[in-house]
Amino acid sequence: MAVGREVAAAALARAVLIGRAVATTIAAAAGLLLVHNRLPVIAVIALVVVATAAQLAALGRWPGLVTHPIIAIAVDSALVLAVLAVSHGSVAYFCYAAGAGAVAGVLLGLRALPVWVIHAALGFTVIAALLRRTEPPVDIVAFVVAFPVAGALAGVGASMATTVLTHQLELSTHLVASAQRSAVASERARLARELHDSVTKTLRGVSLAALALPSLLRRQPALAEHLAGTVVAGATAATQQARELLEGMRFDVGDLAASIDELCQAWSASTGIPVRVAAAAVDPPDAVSYELTRILREALTNVARHGRARRVAVQLRRQPHGLLLEISDDGVGFAVPADLSGLQSAGHFGIVGMTERARTAGGVLRMASAPGAGTRITVEVPLDPQTRVRGHHRRSVGAG
Repeated sequence: MAVGREVAAAALARAVLIGRAVATTIAAAAGLLLVHNRLPVIAVIALVVVATAAQLAALGRWPGLVTHPIIAIAVDSALVLAVLAVSHGSVAYFCYAAGAGAVAGVLLGLRALPVWVIHAALGFTVIAALLRRTEPPVDIVAFVVAFPVAGALAGVGASMATTVLTHQLELSTHLVASAQRSAVASERARLARELHDSVTKTLRGVSLAALALPSLLRRQPALAEHLAGTVVAGATAATQQARELLEGMRFDVGDLAASIDELCQAWSASTGIPVRVAAAAVDPPDAVSYELTRILREALTNVARHGRARRVAVQLRRQPHGLLLEISDDGVGFAVPADLSGLQSAGHFGIVGMTERARTAGGVLRMASAPGAGTRITVEVPLDPQTRVRGHHRRSVGAG
């Protein structure tokens, strides 16, 4: 039995056992109002309750019992005979027998036909014996004769329900597995891109410098010493880039506003430059949150390296069709070329990377700057209309 069908069968078997116990108990309890000798009725109720409790306990402890349907059906059929003996063929017996047909349908599917035939034959035998002792009206006879067929009908319904539930479980499992594979592939691609854009490039430069060292040591010791310092600096930079990459993974999920605030606090404490943060508490997709925090990190790094700013302001606000992230400073600024090729040729690889990140998030990055006029970077990212806005977070982050 496949795992999906085993799970479905175990779940439906519990439901059938409970439903049968309730129906049989109600049918038996109704007989308390119609008979003078109530002892058999009480005995039926006690037998059904104890037997159902034992079956549920066994199924809960050993759910693999559903993989041995012959044994389970044999035990259940023995209980049907016990209920018949105690109840003397009352309505409670027929309710219990119908439930046995449903149990067989859950465990065997349509292969339970022989079991249904046997239960139906036993039911008709009981009805024949009852009719010989009494002479009920014709309409009552037709109604009573239909009782044994109820087991087969219940079994067919249980078989169909098991098949449908098994299919749904297998489909759900397939969808979850596909989503997990997609998420893993996406994460691998993202990490590969991050490593390529930072650590790999740095290590490639370190490797080229290290290859030149042996020959320079023999011919130009002074230059070799300088190159060795370059190798050490490159290795240190690669270590720092790897550390920043690992730290940046904290921002993959969670509250974007809190992540921005935390990032600005840490940057302000390390640089001594105060940052004013005004961040709306929104809930964009994790991929968008990640790219925005990485853009912010790169922008703040550029301010610390080149901006010579005294104050920085960071805003995250909701727009009618998306989010707007703005980073502005009062630093020295610079002349922004008309295209990215100008930035890249001037050595501003970080700005090119931010632009690519904005594009990855489905948005666009704009930059406004001029010598002596500071710099303002805005990133606009479109979002689904159902993106939730949970409030607004505003504070000023001071140095140290």
